[in-house]
Amino acid sequence: MNKSQKQKLENMFYTQSLENMQNEEIKQEKKKAKDREKRIKKANKERLKEQEKFDLDTETVIGMTNKNNKIKRNQIQKEIDKQERIKQKRKKRIKKILKWLTLICIIIGGITFALVSPIFNIQEIQVTGNTIINADTIISLSQLSKQQNIFKFISKQVEDKVKENPYVEQVEIKRIFPNKVQIQVKERERNFNLEFMNGYAYINNQGYILEISENKLDLPIIQGAKTSENDIKPGNRLENQDLEKLETVMQIVNIWKTNNIEQKITSIDITDKTEYTMYIEEEKKKVYLGDKSNLGDKILWVQAIMNDNKGLEGEIYVNGDLNNKFKPRFKQKV
Repeated sequence: MNKSQKQKLENMFYTQSLENMQNEEIKQEKKKAKDREKRIKKANKERLKEQEKFDLDTETVIGMTNKNNKIKRNQIQKEIDKQERIKQKRKKRIKKILKWLTLICIIIGGITFALVSPIFNIQEIQVTGNTIINADTIISLSQLSKQQNIFKFISKQVEDKVKENPYVEQVEIKRIFPNKVQIQVKERERNFNLEFMNGYAYINNQGYILEISENKLDLPIIQGAKTSENDIKPGNRLENQDLEKLETVMQIVNIWKTNNIEQKITSIDITDKTEYTMYIEEEKKKVYLGDKSNLGDKILWVQAIMNDNKGLEGEIYVNGDLNNKFKPRFKQKV
């Protein structure tokens, strides 16, 4: 290779190297320009964001203002809703009060009409269930009267007044609209004559004293009661010791009826509860029963002895222990 060729080759290499260097510099410049442009865009975006957040005129943060406004709006809406609820409650309360006032006015009007209208004046007072007491007596006790307003009395008070008669065990007052009153009574039954002074006191099987009379009813006579004469008054009850004996008397009478004994018991003496005695007037026989034990068996013996000694006056003894070899007997009156 000659010198000129060598020189040419060197120049060509140098030129190429220079071009490469220039190209590299251009690339670097372009890259730097792109990076700078990116940084500028980024900075501009950030600046815009800050501007959006901050109001330069009012010097406030826009995002915070919107948040505060939203909170305020919520508070205002809540207050409005609260006031609306209060208003609705007030309306409902007023409607309820008006409804009750209307109802009260209607009731008062109805009561007033019922109390003053002649439609509800009593035209008939009817008494039912009475067989012993006269209906007029019951009406008089009730203190009810015709032309009286059917609402102007208290049933319980009227019932208590009617019960003042000892014959009345139960009473019920019924209003039958528009102008009728019914008095339903249940009377106590007279079961015994109780000897009292020169007359008799009628009593029932519970020991209630119903009436004092000189006349004897066609009922067994109870003798020997311990109740004080001062306490034997209509409406009162026998003393406890007599009530206990009365239970035994009821057993005797019930057993007597159960056995279908034709003869009636004329009297029963309860002076001594260990020695109850009876008198049978039809047979002219006095019966010694002893205490209240084995009454069923004792009365069967009485029935048998009466049948065997019919028409004979005397005394029947069944007052021993039938379970211990005691033998009932009849003693004829001589």
